[in-house]
Parts: sequence; structure tokens; C-alpha cells
Amino acid sequence: MSNDTSSSSAAWAEPLEPGEPGAAAATPDAAAMAQDIQRVLDIPVQLSVELGRKKVPIKQVLQMGQGTIVELDTLAGEPMDVLVNGYLVAQGEVVVVNNRFGIRLTDVVTPSERLRRVHRA
Repeated sequence: MSNDTSSSSAAWAEPLEPGEPGAAAATPDAAAMAQDIQRVLDIPVQLSVELGRKKVPIKQVLQMGQGTIVELDTLAGEPMDVLVNGYLVAQGEVVVVNNRFGIRLTDVVTPSERLRRVHRA
């Protein structure tokens, strides 16, 4: 994690001070900003929970059949990763709600850390 990346990625999101050159043009009024945010709130994203991973040779994949058990790298009791469009946004524990699996979030990645991770990818 480089401080150069975090400062440059955070800088574009910081509002300009009213006295700075370009501040009036770069800072939309609150109503326009709220309207812009409303446009993206209904965009669907893919949320997934990752149980674990395992690298295996193709030979092993071809030998798999019904009943095959694949041991994952995640230990029992470890938190599951919650991904949005492939990016880690939280971790949590598996729960059952009305006979369906769910996840109780135990740790949420901060917005600034999410930005840093997106810029690194």
C-alpha cells in the first residue's frame, strides 16, 4: 500500500475550498449533487460471499465427480469475504434466516480503503 496512491485517490474526492481557483466550477450545488447520487442508487451490482479458494491442477479437476470433497484454504470459523463486483467490501459470519443462508457483517471496509483497493486493481 503506497501513500502516493492513497493521497492521489483521495485528493480527487475532496471538495475545493471556496477561495481556491476553480472552486465555483468544480463544486455543484447540493441539489444537483443529490440528483447525481439518485441516478446511481438503483444500478444493480453483483454481491457475492466467498467461502474459500483452492488452486488445483487440471488433472484433479478432471478427476472430480459427485461426492468429491475439495478442501478450501479457509478455516472453519473464519469470516467469509463479501464482494461487490469482485471487490472486497466486508467480512462476516454465515447465518440462517427463514431457511436461507445469509451473512452477518462483522467488519466493513472503510470507503477510503475501498477506493485505494479499486485504484490498485
